[in-house]
Order: sequence, then structure tokens, then C-alpha cells
Amino acid sequence: MRSAAPDFNPKNMAEIKFDLDTKSLGALYLYEEGVKIGEMVVNIADGKLTVYHTEVVPEAEGHGYAKQLLDAMVTYARENNLKVVPLCPYVHAQFKRHPNDYADIWNKQEE
Repeated sequence: MRSAAPDFNPKNMAEIKFDLDTKSLGALYLYEEGVKIGEMVVNIADGKLTVYHTEVVPEAEGHGYAKQLLDAMVTYARENNLKVVPLCPYVHAQFKRHPNDYADIWNKQEE
């Protein structure tokens, strides 16, 4: 059974937690008022952060939460000198729309 989603206010910053297992597989999890409303599935290996999937619950779509996940992932990649392989359609689309914003971290060779 699905828990009730909170009212979504696009002005609120959701809480984002980054969780990696011992094999460097994991996700950035997005929480609003303690309820998980989104995630970005990633893997880190050989100096690369590969993004596989980004998802926000339907009730929260259109409020900028996927962009918050993207921004958190980009910050993490820059702080850890990682190149990003954007296999996720959302992340890839954002990289293509704004190539100058992501040029320093975009690993285009492995798309």
C-alpha cells in the first residue's frame, strides 16, 4: 500500500540522500516531509558516474524535483572529479539542452 504523498510546494527544497553500496551502486533519494518521492539510480566506477534512471512519483511531477536530483548529482560529480555518463533519458536531455552547463563533467565517449 502506498503512503499518502505530501502536498507539493515547488518552492520547498526536498531532502536528498546519496546512498552507495560497497560495489558503488546506489541512488540519490529525494524525500519531501519524510516521504520518498524520487530517485536517481547511479553507479560509480573508474572515475565515472553513470546515471541510469531518474524517477519522481507522478503526484510530484512538474515541481522541479528531478532538477533538484540532477543538481545534487552534478555537485557530487564535480566535488569528486567524476565524469558523468548520462544513460538516463532525462539527464541526457538536460545535458544536450544545456551543454555548456555540463561540459566539464560530461563523458560523451560512453553514451
